[in-house]
Amino acid sequence: VQLQASGGGLVQAGGSLRLSCAASGSILRINNMAWYCQAPGKQRDLVAVITRDGSTKYAESVKGRFTTSRDNAKKTVYLQMSSLKPEDTAVYYCNVNIIGSDFWGQGTQVTVSS
Repeated sequence: VQLQASGGGLVQAGGSLRLSCAASGSILRINNMAWYCQAPGKQRDLVAVITRDGSTKYAESVKGRFTTSRDNAKKTVYLQMSSLKPEDTAVYYCNVNIIGSDFWGQGTQVTVSS
């Protein structure tokens, strides 16, 4: 299973970015899909998770600003990030759960300037 994340970049505070993460390989069924972020010197934290049927949960810090969605046919998860703040600066990783095993993408850098 390979995960390819894209969409990161440099944006001014208040701006928006859309991250994508596509899974490929021998995949029968993807359960949860999630986004994590890791700032320098900090632990990797959960940002958002979406179940196969579309139920979502978000970290308190991003509620109302970020939206996650998925396309099961394309095996892709998205993270729409709006009203970005400098404290959102981090490497964002996608994570998928397939038959009880977790797989990670390579990470994509998001930098928000003030």
